[in-house]
Amino acid sequence: MSSRSLRKLRGERVQEPLSLPVEQRQGQEEENDEEQEDEEPLELELPPVRKQRRRKRPKAAAGDPQPAQLNEVNVENDETLEEHPTDEPSSINVTLKDSLTEEDDQTEATLDAENEEPETKNDELENKPDTLQTNSSNKPKRKKKKKKNRNNTPADAQESVADDIDSILREIQGPNEFHHQSHSHSTETRPLMYVEHRNLNPETELKRYFGARAVLGEQRLRQRHRQMHRSTWLITPKDGWPRYTKTGISMQLLETKGGAQYFTFEHSRDYQQAQFKFLDAVNSMDPNNILALLHVNPHHIDSLLQLSDICRMQEDQEMARDLIEKAIYCFESAFHPAFSLTSGKSRLDYRRPENRSFFLALYRHMMFLEKRGCPRTALEFCKLIRGLDPETEPLCALLMVDFMALRAREYSFLIRLYEEWKFHLNLSQLPNFAFSVPLAYYYISQRENLSDIERTQNIERANCLIQNALIVFPSVLMQLLDKCSVQADQAVLSHKFFGYEVQIRQPSALKQLVALFVGRNWMLWKDAGIITWLEENVKEVLRRVDAKDPLVESENKRNRYQNVPRNIYRHIILSEIKEAIATLPPEVTAQPVMGYDPLPPLDGIITYTRPERVNQAAGGNTLSLFFRSLLPNFNLQEDRRQQVEGEGAEEQHELNQGVNRLMAAMRDMLANIRFQEPPQEEYQDGDGEGDGEWD
Repeated sequence: MSSRSLRKLRGERVQEPLSLPVEQRQGQEEENDEEQEDEEPLELELPPVRKQRRRKRPKAAAGDPQPAQLNEVNVENDETLEEHPTDEPSSINVTLKDSLTEEDDQTEATLDAENEEPETKNDELENKPDTLQTNSSNKPKRKKKKKKNRNNTPADAQESVADDIDSILREIQGPNEFHHQSHSHSTETRPLMYVEHRNLNPETELKRYFGARAVLGEQRLRQRHRQMHRSTWLITPKDGWPRYTKTGISMQLLETKGGAQYFTFEHSRDYQQAQFKFLDAVNSMDPNNILALLHVNPHHIDSLLQLSDICRMQEDQEMARDLIEKAIYCFESAFHPAFSLTSGKSRLDYRRPENRSFFLALYRHMMFLEKRGCPRTALEFCKLIRGLDPETEPLCALLMVDFMALRAREYSFLIRLYEEWKFHLNLSQLPNFAFSVPLAYYYISQRENLSDIERTQNIERANCLIQNALIVFPSVLMQLLDKCSVQADQAVLSHKFFGYEVQIRQPSALKQLVALFVGRNWMLWKDAGIITWLEENVKEVLRRVDAKDPLVESENKRNRYQNVPRNIYRHIILSEIKEAIATLPPEVTAQPVMGYDPLPPLDGIITYTRPERVNQAAGGNTLSLFFRSLLPNFNLQEDRRQQVEGEGAEEQHELNQGVNRLMAAMRDMLANIRFQEPPQEEYQDGDGEGDGEWD
């Protein structure tokens, strides 16, 4: 019996050479026929080996001229098998480890290998390619057996396994399918002010505009040497920032009411001491003191906000933006585990001073993003600011959400916001919504993928809304055209409905809202097509006014906008729009406005107070009190505050009045002092009487 048949009887795999001479091939086929008659059970395992050989043949032909060499090696291996029929099986069993061979065969193979003579080593080296091929052929055979086992399973078991696999795939693909839905479907199912994490990163928007390679630049090369920072959603930490440590700020959950969770930031004792030093630095009117405080406490929030305002006034926009981002990063690192940015159920009370800095940092970061050219990210931050305290609206996010939506081309979001909230929030009474919503309809009507019916419906809706806005707010037209440098038609200028008398007669509160809208949104109306569309509707409004339209008559009788809430004043100050700031009343402009806390609410919740200073000037003389009064932060009432009881109260009051009169007289005296300038002599040329020297 040949070595090949012995190997088949022992349960080992046999791989035939890829190409053999015709004589050897015929002889081998005759041997295989004889072996198939004697060994019928092995006939089932031969077809998978032949199929595997056919699949590997094109791979070998696609590469280098290696198949020919392998064929020669296989021929030599067959010849050596015939020469050494007894030594070859032991060598193969040593190199192959198949899980199908039995333990008895393995023990016999190991004994044969120990008794093998040194002369068979050369043959074993020659047979290594064959062993490699047999090793590679093990895997397909095992896979084939697994397929046989699957085919042998009952149909019920197959259905149950298929159901389990389908359920697992549905669980895995469930959240992913939600992200791949269409935009219209997602906007209908999600909440109106839903905040998406991916839209909070400005790099996501910049990549959409310019590509990932242009935005990232050399950041990928620096990632190996990059410091490890906490993973955040609002801000991406920069490499130059100091490593985050305990800043003294923490967040606590106060209560859960009405399905919303109310949180608050808290300051540690060390942070409170740093806050007191910051107040002293602000009173000193010296920015270097704030810088010195930041060197000691690099994560002090109010110092970062105040220094950012100073840098912005000095036109250092990059440093100002970096300081704001660092402040937001400090806040986000202190978030409570249950605080969520996207759920819309997490609340922060603006009345608490610890929370105000977070609102202000988000607002200024939003404005920097809009100027940077990331309006979609700025819109997401605007929704976040509004969702933190929707009951009181401390920063009046609704006065700017329309501008952000138009800049980001989120017209459907703006229309949906107006349709859902126009009744319970009276959005139609705000000039920004009255003019921005028809502009959104106009932009939608200009899309190319709309049908004629849809385009007609959108343009008719836009015309109806813009005409109503011009009737309700006639003072907007002339200010908007002046800002856009457009000369109005003579028919419009001569008509009293849009004349300057309307601007004079309107209430101060409405004047502030109109100035705020025009100063912020005028750039969106400069397009020639929009101006033409506006002109057509102005002419239609004049026709309706002359025809005494009922809407015009009813609007003339209304008397609205009597009182302005404090949060609108705060929003106008933060917006820094000159036209709107000029309309503020004197009681607002007279009081000092600090960048770290502009117009704090009157009903604020104070958790800790600044300790009173030791009154050192109470027992001092009048002269020392006078010199201390020259300081900009001097306040006599606070400096001389004492708990006086009994009969000494009247004497103390008289003394304070006397000191006030004395200081007022001395200040008047110093103000009236005039110094005489030294006389200047005129030098005459040609007269040699004097050399121009001083006497």
